[in-house]
This record gives sequence, C-alpha cells and structure tokens, in this order.
Amino acid sequence: MKQRVITAIVFVAAMLGGILYSKYTFFWLFVIIAGGCLWELMGLLLPKEENYFRFRRITGSILGVLPVMALGDQTLFTNWAWCGMITPEEILSGHFEHQIICFATILLLGTILIFILLVVELFLAGKSPFSHMAFYLLGVIYISVPITLLFSIATAPDAQYYPLRVFGLLLLIWTNDTMAYFIGSQIGRRKLFERISPKKTWEGTIGGGLCTVLVAWGLSFLIKDFTQTQWLVLGAVAAVFGTLGDLVESMLKRSVGVKDSGNLLPGHGGLLDRFDAFIFALPFFWLALQIFRG
Repeated sequence: MKQRVITAIVFVAAMLGGILYSKYTFFWLFVIIAGGCLWELMGLLLPKEENYFRFRRITGSILGVLPVMALGDQTLFTNWAWCGMITPEEILSGHFEHQIICFATILLLGTILIFILLVVELFLAGKSPFSHMAFYLLGVIYISVPITLLFSIATAPDAQYYPLRVFGLLLLIWTNDTMAYFIGSQIGRRKLFERISPKKTWEGTIGGGLCTVLVAWGLSFLIKDFTQTQWLVLGAVAAVFGTLGDLVESMLKRSVGVKDSGNLLPGHGGLLDRFDAFIFALPFFWLALQIFRG
C-alpha cells in the first residue's frame, strides 16, 4: 500500500507539472505517454515466440509516436488549430482551408505509414505479416489518434494553450475511476460486466458517474473555458466512455491472459492501465467540443 501511495503522489505531481508548466512540457509529457502506451500495447499484441519480436515492438511504438509528434508540433507550436469541425459559417465564407490541409496531411501520413509497415514485414519474413500490420495500425488508431486529438482539445478554438481544461478532463476521468472503485467495493452487489471485469458493479459505476458529474459542476465555477452545461456534458462523457475504455482494456488483457499492461508504475501496473479510460474518452471529448462550437 505504501508503494502504491508513493507511486500515485509522484505520478500526479509529474502530470500536473507537465500539463501546467508550459505547452512544451505538455507536448513532451504526452509524447512519452503515447510511446509508453504503444510499447505496452505492442507487447500485449505481438506474438512473443516469433523472431524479431523486440524489433517489431520498437517499430510499432516508433511508428505510432511519429504522427503524435508531427501533428502535436503543428497544433501547439505553429498556431495551426488542426482538425476542427467545419462549421456552416466557414463553408459559406470559404474559410476552411486548414481543415482540408489537416485531413490531407493525416491521409498522406497514414498512407506512408502503411507502406513502411509493408516493407518492414517484407524483410522480416514473419508467419503472419498482415496480423502484425493490423496490430501496428490498431496502435495508431487506439493510442496515437486520441492523443493527437488531445492537442487539438488543448488549443481550440484560437490556437492558444489552455492547460486547465486538460487538467479538468483528466480530473473527471480520475474521479470516475476512483469513486466507482470505492463505491463498488463498499456497496456493490450487481455485476456490471462479469465476463470481462468481475469486480465492476452497477452500484460503483452509477455512483462513480454521479460523482463525476458533481465534480464537473464544481469545475464550471473554477475553469471558465466552458459553460456549466458544457462541463456537465463533459462529465457525463467521462463517466460513460471512461468506463467503456476501462472495460475495453480489460477485454484486451483478458484475451492475452495478463493482469496488467506493464509494471512501470509499481502498485498501479503500466501506463496503459492508467490512461486507458482517458485515451478512450478523448475522441468523444473532442466531438463534444466540436458540437459546442457548432
């Protein structure tokens, strides 16, 4: 328990420092998180008995980090608020070139990425090259895309960095996870998804969700980036999709027969164990912000 508490304190301090200090520390913090999560994901998915397992793991991790670095750099350091949803006003005015450039860039990077993967597997001569490719691409979709969307969330709509909203969204996810566990362990009786996560209960899930919405209400008085209604919507998004993200990662770990994604954080497992809910919720946070903007 002592080790778990110490790890939690160091982890929270590193997260707060990285997010709040500057956009540069924020960028590198989440590049490192993306790399760590990709490393763990590749370790879970790629067959360890095949030759070049470590090389494939490194390749999948690096190729997943590259779009995070490229698009994060464009978003945070060039005043280019990429990937915003095109609004009716922009269509009428014709001012949506940056969205077109954004999607063209993503398409180009994705195409290059696929060809690189094909060449790598050609020379490695594995038994299941297209399975390996599917794992690489899953890493990009499951880890890289959501984290690049986080950079957009942190800078929308005017390309300025808003660290408190990032902290607020993380706090919502952590509240949901912590309170669902605490309430479920105290009064939980009805299993939520016993086949995947035997310890999760309906009581814990509902209690965690209500606490998350309550925290979102409190954040509306402290962080003025969004209205009170918008914060409440984001709280509901965190409760629903954070829980689903945790279940999806549990399904992944159960399918490969492991308890934790890694051991980087003593007493807490791996990075993916800590960020599964947040990463899964990010596309839905981003979508909610586009609707707010709409």
